[in-house]
Amino acid sequence: MVVPAKKLRVLVAEDDSLVSDIIQSQLESIGCVVLGKASDGFQAVQKAKDLDPDIVLMDIEMPGQDGLEATRHIQNSRPRPVVLLTAHDRPDLLARAGAAGVGGYIVKPTTPQELDRTMAIAMARFGDLMELRRLNEELRGALASVKRLSGMLPICASCKRIRDDKGYWQSVEAYLIEHTDAMFSHGCCPDCRKKLYPEYAPKA
Repeated sequence: MVVPAKKLRVLVAEDDSLVSDIIQSQLESIGCVVLGKASDGFQAVQKAKDLDPDIVLMDIEMPGQDGLEATRHIQNSRPRPVVLLTAHDRPDLLARAGAAGVGGYIVKPTTPQELDRTMAIAMARFGDLMELRRLNEELRGALASVKRLSGMLPICASCKRIRDDKGYWQSVEAYLIEHTDAMFSHGCCPDCRKKLYPEYAPKA
């Protein structure tokens, strides 16, 4: 569910204290709560863990660890929507930002309206990403539980039993039940019905 911007609890990661103060004032003007501030990427990662914000505003150029690297750490440890704060609007930067897990970006200087709109978009994208991750995990779990047969199977030409990898001969049914998720229901084909129960076979 997308949280309205006025209720968002925000972590601001910006190494310029003046810019950080301006952003805080703009966020508070649209009803957001600034939980904390970080002046470098390492602080941003730690405070994202400690403060558990709804969203992170992340400057890209910070000392120690830049915003993209910090975003990768956040998304790997405790995923959160991240909006990138940048002075540049370059296609290569945006591609790298998307790969790092950024859900939106704002070219500085910011405005309250841009913050409000971009954070709402980032929250929605984050919700979609989390749902996709959940579905991928379910798919991986389902694929891991599927048993597959491959290669050559030694089968007796007479009784049709199969030799397993321990040298034991098993019926086809027993072998398939052990090595696949198949289940069997037994019946009798027309040819066998004629041979086993000729009295019930239809007259020609």
